[in-house]
Amino acid sequence: MQNVVLDTNALLMPFEFKINLDLELKRLLGACQVFVPGCVIGELHRSRNKHAQVALSLARKYPVAETATQGDAGVIEVARQLQAFVVTNDALMRSKLRKLGMKTIYLRSGNHLTVDGDY
Repeated sequence: MQNVVLDTNALLMPFEFKINLDLELKRLLGACQVFVPGCVIGELHRSRNKHAQVALSLARKYPVAETATQGDAGVIEVARQLQAFVVTNDALMRSKLRKLGMKTIYLRSGNHLTVDGDY
């Protein structure tokens, strides 16, 4: 079973783009285990995004993977530990992950998720 790590903007996608993360991940990967890094929970608590509170509620449905590192580094640390895909729409983050040889999933055409590169 594949592991998947959600970053902050991945948790906002369902509310900004009206997609169902669970259904899209199942379509792409089949059965998978989804995790949210602790640093992402903190980021959502501090966010001024109008969807942050409902994204926080969504995040609570998944296991939290604790990390002492913050931001992108925390997401990368958790993804490395779990050998997981990272769901992100952040171009800089995707570039960092690509350079590290890590697999990413991103929103394409505003209506579905796709795997970046070979899977």
